[in-house]
Amino acid sequence: MAFDLSIPDPEKTKQEVQAQLAVPEEQAKAIDEKAVTRGQEIMTVDMGSLEAKREITQAIDNLGADIATKSATKNEMLARRIGTLSKQGGETGEVAKSLEDLAIKMRDLDPKGIDFASGKGGRFFNPVRRYFERYKSADAEIADIVQSLEAGKVTLKNDNVTLELEEMAMRDLTQQLNQQIEIALDLDAYLTNAIEEARATEGADLERIKFVEEEVLFPLRQKIIDFQQLQIVNQQGIISMNVLRRNNAELVRAVDRAENVTVSALRVAVTVAGALYNQKIVLDKVTALNETTNAMIASTSAMLKDQGAEIQQKATEASISVETLQKSFEDTIQALDDISKYKQEALPRIRKTIDDFYALAEAGEEHLRRIEGATS
Repeated sequence: MAFDLSIPDPEKTKQEVQAQLAVPEEQAKAIDEKAVTRGQEIMTVDMGSLEAKREITQAIDNLGADIATKSATKNEMLARRIGTLSKQGGETGEVAKSLEDLAIKMRDLDPKGIDFASGKGGRFFNPVRRYFERYKSADAEIADIVQSLEAGKVTLKNDNVTLELEEMAMRDLTQQLNQQIEIALDLDAYLTNAIEEARATEGADLERIKFVEEEVLFPLRQKIIDFQQLQIVNQQGIISMNVLRRNNAELVRAVDRAENVTVSALRVAVTVAGALYNQKIVLDKVTALNETTNAMIASTSAMLKDQGAEIQQKATEASISVETLQKSFEDTIQALDDISKYKQEALPRIRKTIDDFYALAEAGEEHLRRIEGATS
């Protein structure tokens, strides 16, 4: 949360103030004419009239006295008020302290300090879980800080209204003072030149010259010095109020940024971090599931590869091989050949056996007939 509270260049601000407070050209011309008129009256005063001379000296003494008194009173009052107002944005001011507190909280809750990639652990030792719990507890504190900043912002705005009114009043007094300085300088220039001319004339009125120098010109120059010092004091007061108003306005903008941008950015960052962390949890589960699935597929593929080849091999081995079939056919043919040969060789033996059995049968039949004939 960076914001600029640098004080404007005092010299530049002083030049701007001086230009704004300068006596306008038309008014300066009227002052010059008035100074010439009053100078002529002073140089032609009736030296025998004490009342006329006292009127002139009193006019010099009273020149700008009311403005000087008002300016001095205003400066004294502003010194106290500015001292109070400046504390609002100082190191110990409410706004500055609240901004500092908010900055500390922001640094503590910066999500970039949490390693969400390794946010694993138990219920009590999970750094990611502890981070979100810390944010929840700090959210109420941030709300209090924002409320304090809002109150401080209102105070700063009110202060600026007061400062602007006082600055306007001070500018008005200073412009009047500048007019008095202008007429005093013009009168000084006129009297100085008139005295030199009077000294140069034959039969110079030395008493008049002495009166003008000692009773008029001397106090007039003292008055000019006093006015110039008061002019500088007033300008410094105006510059101070101007700087305070600018800084207060910058503080107000800083508070707005803190409320509308910084705090919102923190909440968005935490929300996004939480969403990403939740997505990571789901992603981890999906990854684990995919890994399990991949392992199962790989295992099944390996089994299919190994068993498939084995099955094919067994299936092939389970059938009768060509060699076995050929040998079987050879053995069968040989057996048939052997049977055929046996039959061929056995036929004469069988025939002989038949003939033998037939001869035996005939012999037996003959024997039976004899036995039957004998018994009949």
